[in-house]
Amino acid sequence: MKPDIFEKAERILGYKFKNPNLLKESLTHASIADTRLASNERMEFLGDAVLDLIICEALYLKFTQYQEGELTKIKSAVVSRRTCAEVSIETGLTDVLITGKGVGTGVSLPNSLSAAVYESVVAAIYLDGGFEVVKEYVLRTMGGKIDAISGSSHQHNYKAILQQHAQKFLGATPQYELLDEKGPDHSKCFEVCVDVDGRRFPGAWGPNKKMAEQKAALLALEELGLMDEREIDNAIQDMAENPPE
Repeated sequence: MKPDIFEKAERILGYKFKNPNLLKESLTHASIADTRLASNERMEFLGDAVLDLIICEALYLKFTQYQEGELTKIKSAVVSRRTCAEVSIETGLTDVLITGKGVGTGVSLPNSLSAAVYESVVAAIYLDGGFEVVKEYVLRTMGGKIDAISGSSHQHNYKAILQQHAQKFLGATPQYELLDEKGPDHSKCFEVCVDVDGRRFPGAWGPNKKMAEQKAALLALEELGLMDEREIDNAIQDMAENPPE
């Protein structure tokens, strides 16, 4: 490994290795290694598991109101090949990956290789510095991805927010009731209201039952004082522009 690549890699990672051989192994692709055992493939295996644990812990602590299925959905997107590849490219890791001829460099690398080098350096930092050190690196480089992905994944999920609030503070589970429907079969509108422990909140109309239920949950959140009028207006506009799946 050339000293300048070594120094550049440490600057990118924000971490100085006690054992430089670990960094060298994490950056060595199988296409240039003497043997596959000398490449970063084994570190990729370990780094994948370390990354999973760090992200799972971060999501568990950050999103205390989310259930297992919601946390799993966000975690899968955060640790995906695509996201890891994006982080590698954005932080410059792909520029220091050591490859053989014909593999490509930088942004021209396949996503699989870009993602693999991120996972392998996670393993290298873990082995060299321990869990707390590698956790700081992962959260520093993945923090923005966690926020973006969680925001996108839970956009418009007002039903989930209402359910978690109701179960935690009211000891009840919201029940949705279809009040009315209008229009021809190919273009119906539905009115739905939500009832929480005998308290019925205002009904809301939507072009489908899912939208109507989300709007009904939104109105309940407003009456419960969990969202103000401006937030409600913005949420309704968002739902109109980006209907919930």
